[in-house]
Amino acid sequence: MIKRLLRCVREYKWAAILSPLCMMGEVAMEVMIPRVMANLYDFGISAQNMQVVITRSIMLVALALSSLAFGVGSANYASKAATGFSKNLRHDMFYRVQNFSFSNIDKFSSASIVTRLTSDVATLQMTFQMMIRMAIRCPMMLILSLGSAMSISVKLSLVYCVALPILVTALVLLVPMVFKIFDQVFKTYDKLNNVVQENIHGIRVVKSFVREDKETEKFTGISGTIYRNFCKAEKIMALNNPIMQLCVYGSMIAISWFGANMVIASGNNPDLGLTTGQLSTMFTYTTQILSSLMMLSMVFVMLTMSRSPMKRCCEILAEEPDLTSPSENAVTEVPDGSIDFENVSFRYSATAQHRALKEVNLHIPSGATVGILGGTGSSKTTLVQLIPRLYDVSEGAVKVGGIDVRNYDLDTLRDQVAMVLQKNVLFSGTIKENLRWGNPKATDEELEHACKLACAHDFITSFPDGYDTHIEQGGTNVSGGQKQRLCIARALLKKPKILILDDSTSAVDTRTDAMIRQAFREEIPGTTKLIIAQRVSSVQDADIIIILDNGMVADVGKHEELLARSTIYQEVYYSQQKGGEE
Repeated sequence: MIKRLLRCVREYKWAAILSPLCMMGEVAMEVMIPRVMANLYDFGISAQNMQVVITRSIMLVALALSSLAFGVGSANYASKAATGFSKNLRHDMFYRVQNFSFSNIDKFSSASIVTRLTSDVATLQMTFQMMIRMAIRCPMMLILSLGSAMSISVKLSLVYCVALPILVTALVLLVPMVFKIFDQVFKTYDKLNNVVQENIHGIRVVKSFVREDKETEKFTGISGTIYRNFCKAEKIMALNNPIMQLCVYGSMIAISWFGANMVIASGNNPDLGLTTGQLSTMFTYTTQILSSLMMLSMVFVMLTMSRSPMKRCCEILAEEPDLTSPSENAVTEVPDGSIDFENVSFRYSATAQHRALKEVNLHIPSGATVGILGGTGSSKTTLVQLIPRLYDVSEGAVKVGGIDVRNYDLDTLRDQVAMVLQKNVLFSGTIKENLRWGNPKATDEELEHACKLACAHDFITSFPDGYDTHIEQGGTNVSGGQKQRLCIARALLKKPKILILDDSTSAVDTRTDAMIRQAFREEIPGTTKLIIAQRVSSVQDADIIIILDNGMVADVGKHEELLARSTIYQEVYYSQQKGGEE
């Protein structure tokens, strides 16, 4: 897991190496300063030797400036390495998500993916920065300070043998307890993000049903859970501070008592015991040793917090797309728009007992107009999603142009299949920018022609800015029918061999719907058109009409044929006619 994440350092590896090296230099300078201070006091001030005072003072200034320079360098390199690491990690995760199939995405909720790309990565960034600085500083400061203290007085250093086990025991007991709580916190963040996304996405529904209080209550409940968990974790970790203070001041008292006796016994003669300067140095080393342990505990807490985000980010990076182009001899050209379903069955997951599609056999000639009717849950959308290979069949085969879709290069196949989905999506930007998703190189004339086919040109030109009109995020400043027509025009700009309209004219009136279908027949006769609809009028002129029922093909034929023999088609048709009740 750590090895996978470290790959994201890449071009920032030198910054990640130089930061701990500079930190080592800073620690070395800080450990040397107390020794110089002891010499300054013992051999300079006490002995009234100005030469020693001057030289040791110059050494102190040099060490302090060196420590400052190393510290600034370490912080600078650490910030570059950490921010670069988080940038690369987000890039790798986002790139991986872009290659996911629908079944891969189904494993992660959208709220969870957003949380992993934002707060989880931010936590890992802070952890990485702390690791290349504090995780180097603390143990090195502990070892060097402890070694220096022992070089002054081994007997006096035995005080640490009492303090250190107490602090280490506290860390060993507290950290596992905190880890369990933080693991719950990050899972709760997913729920919080999901509530916020649902509320913002459905804000019009919330307001129309006057459910603001209910949504606020839901948000407050989840937010309160995060608050309580954080408070619980902080209360546990707060115990670390008084234990630390107890050890620090206990050590100070012990060193003061025993050290003072040693100074008196030696008569301030370093050869006999301990000098006053060395005693003051022991106080400094005591602070450095125990504060290093305190900071080391913070490192452990940060590692504890980051363990769950680390696991969650690695889950995204480790997820292998289950739909990929063939590794060898991938087909890079679609011959025509013919479609064949050969004994196709489909499950949304390998463990699912229910089959969404069951033994579907169909042949659709290239250039045909096909209508698809069926009740809610009859798997109309599932059927057409198999054509551009958004999902793979569980059994059987889907062929486009006589070639199994699994043998195509994915980009080649999907470039020749244009889909207008049930949920029409427009992105923030101008109308032109949205349309050019279909063809980035499309000219203004091509944009207008596609919009005329989709009956969108008239309402676009009615806007003051025309095709340069800005579309808000999600297309909230255009109506549902206008959004549908813009999405149809965008799909037409691809000039695909297969065009799939998944109930994409439901928000337009019947007259506009008829005009769009007429334009399709006249302007793109060579394109195979699959129209999923709820209205019989939208498909009655189709060359083939497919009736789906409970994931199976109930009947196939033309309007007149189905009207004569299909009970399902008759019920839908007569229920939608003016005199149907007769």
